[in-house]
Amino acid sequence: MKFRILVLLAFVGIIFSCKQDNSKQEIKEQTEIREWKPEDTRSLNALTVQRGLIENKETSTPGYILFEPTSSTFTYLMDKEGNIVHTWKSEYNSMNSYLLPNGNLMRSERSPVTPTFAAGGMSGIIREYDWDGNIVWEFVLANEKELLHHDIEILPNGNVLAISYEAKTQEEALAAGRNPENVTVAGLWADKIIEIKPTKPSGGEIVWEWHTWDHLIQEMDSTKMNYGKVGENPRRIDINTPSSYDHPEIMPAEQIDQMKKMGALASNSNFDNQHSEVSHANAISYNASLDQIVVSFKYFNEVYILDHSTTTEEARGSTGGKWGHGGDLLYRWGNPQNYHRGNESDRILNMQHDVKFVPEGYPGAGNLTVFNNDIHNPVNKLPSFGAAMGKLKSPDVSIAIGDFGNYSAVHEVELPVTEDGNYVIPEQGPIGPAEPLWTYVAPDKYSFYSPFVSGAQRLKSGNTLITCGVNGRMFEVTPDNEIVWEYWNQYNDHYTLPDGSPAQPIGPFLFALFRSTLLPPDYEAFAGKDLKPVSPQPAPFIFKMPPPPPPENPGDSAQ
Repeated sequence: MKFRILVLLAFVGIIFSCKQDNSKQEIKEQTEIREWKPEDTRSLNALTVQRGLIENKETSTPGYILFEPTSSTFTYLMDKEGNIVHTWKSEYNSMNSYLLPNGNLMRSERSPVTPTFAAGGMSGIIREYDWDGNIVWEFVLANEKELLHHDIEILPNGNVLAISYEAKTQEEALAAGRNPENVTVAGLWADKIIEIKPTKPSGGEIVWEWHTWDHLIQEMDSTKMNYGKVGENPRRIDINTPSSYDHPEIMPAEQIDQMKKMGALASNSNFDNQHSEVSHANAISYNASLDQIVVSFKYFNEVYILDHSTTTEEARGSTGGKWGHGGDLLYRWGNPQNYHRGNESDRILNMQHDVKFVPEGYPGAGNLTVFNNDIHNPVNKLPSFGAAMGKLKSPDVSIAIGDFGNYSAVHEVELPVTEDGNYVIPEQGPIGPAEPLWTYVAPDKYSFYSPFVSGAQRLKSGNTLITCGVNGRMFEVTPDNEIVWEYWNQYNDHYTLPDGSPAQPIGPFLFALFRSTLLPPDYEAFAGKDLKPVSPQPAPFIFKMPPPPPPENPGDSAQ
């Protein structure tokens, strides 16, 4: 154990070598404040752990798992024994996909052309494949002004909801009351939601839109049209919401180039567009019975519920729609600081992903589930994950969870509603609930940690399928938090863009997954399908630890 601690300390020194001469000593002192435990030795990227099926108890929920590794152009359908039973292949990689009842696969894919935007989760292409892998529909939105990203949702009528960036110039950002200190040279990238009516075999009509930019408020500049008291207007979004990336350390061009070579930044990242992204919406889910949408805004550490019953015109304003508030927020949760009704101790969400409505007929129907990625250990004195990645020098090192000390959780949130179905928005104080209805954390807390990607899906059995995306771990837990099924992704096809750069900035996380989905055995798409294990099974990727780098100073090897 003592040897392992020394190895970890050495690795921390490698990652966090700072410009100042005393940086290594400072990190060493911070590390020693915290008591080391056995679980700290588990690896964040898990490059050398046993992969494949780990656990499959009789109480596991029957079905098939749909998933796609971030560095692969394949989508896999796998049985609970860990056997691949079907695959779809594209020339592009995908963040996520949805298997439709007719057996077709709707896939959000990474366009090789993204002239403006540079961030994780970029897509730009939506494709529908039949069971045999033939493309039956394609929609592309990837240009200088707009880019699809992260997630889509298929509506009951066959239309598709999609998250998209829209570029705003410096002048537009300042006119909206954005703090000039947080306006980059390249301007800002705001989020919007579009509804696409497919026109097969290609293209589509945008039949509904909602724009973050239409629902802003700020109290920094009284001369602007959107000026108002943020705390008195919780249905609107403060354009100066403290983002996880406000007032960041500005990386020099040399460091940006190094991180791009490592695959930790998008290939078109540059000095002028770093931190242009405002809110980073990363998940969308639809409740058909309410005609409402829930969206996760990662950088704001918050989730929003929107009224989809509005027209596009009503969605631009604050009136109209079934619930009478137009496109303003029906509900928000996770970080009351954003609407000036709380402090850091009131915040629950931290860089969250994959918010979903629990479907009708499932335990907890109508509630939300969400993966809470980066919960801060209040006694942790170690550098944050973001700071760590900024200093990482090599993608080929097994990163110990204990080097950070934060942890992840999955929550179920019971929404506060009145008898007439409206969400409870108090005149003062935070919007409830004060805490989740149910939470999963690891028994040792810190061994379950994924600072980015990841997901959670409530199953009809009442169990929950969790994807710890950073290391490609999928596992199913009961309401009592017992693990009844566990599988570690073992596939990586090393897919890169035409210029040789990674399709997504995942750095050293070679087995990463955005999320996974369990489909029951009686799902309509499987009717008449042969779901026997394919032969031969896809070959797993076997990681081999590279030799350690040579010491920076020749004299170090003698110590």
